Amino acid sequence: MNNQEIKSLLITELNLKEAYITGDSNHIKIIVIGDIFKGESQVKRQQIVYAPLINMIAKQHIHAISIVAYTAEEWKKNNKKIKNSIHKT
Repeated sequence: MNNQEIKSLLITELNLKEAYITGDSNHIKIIVIGDIFKGESQVKRQQIVYAPLINMIAKQHIHAISIVAYTAEEWKKNNKKIKNSIHKT
């Protein structure tokens, strides 16, 4: 599964506003934005993102993941700084 397919899966399954996926199957960096994360801890946010990917992880199609999840409001406050860091990786 390529990055675009992972992005589509996460956006569809989690009803996200946006997702940024970089890297390859050895290490994928995921930044997701959606109101599903409102009021959730960082650990719970990561669990939410892992859920639709668990089969790919179990079958070793994905080996390592870095996840950062934001609500739409958090993203709006921080997106310039965050987008710059995405393009540097």
